[in-house]
Amino acid sequence: MATTPTQVRIDSDIKAQATELFSSLGLDMSGAVNLFLHQCVLRGGLPFAVEMPQYSSETLAAMAEARRISSDSSVRGYTDMDELMAALEE
Repeated sequence: MATTPTQVRIDSDIKAQATELFSSLGLDMSGAVNLFLHQCVLRGGLPFAVEMPQYSSETLAAMAEARRISSDSSVRGYTDMDELMAALEE
């Protein structure tokens, strides 16, 4: 089977994460991309659903609250479980 060099632009953080994942599966980037493309051809499309996630209003509110809390310097944070448990018992 003849191979053809191909260039793809990928976000560097995603590439690093994917490389680590593929490595843990015994694959390199080229092997993973080839596997993906073979599955596309076999299935006649993408081998997974591509859709916008539909979150409930409760989930969206929780996500907004988490973003607010994470950026609020007045909210106390904890560095370990013992510290958190001590604060909960106060």
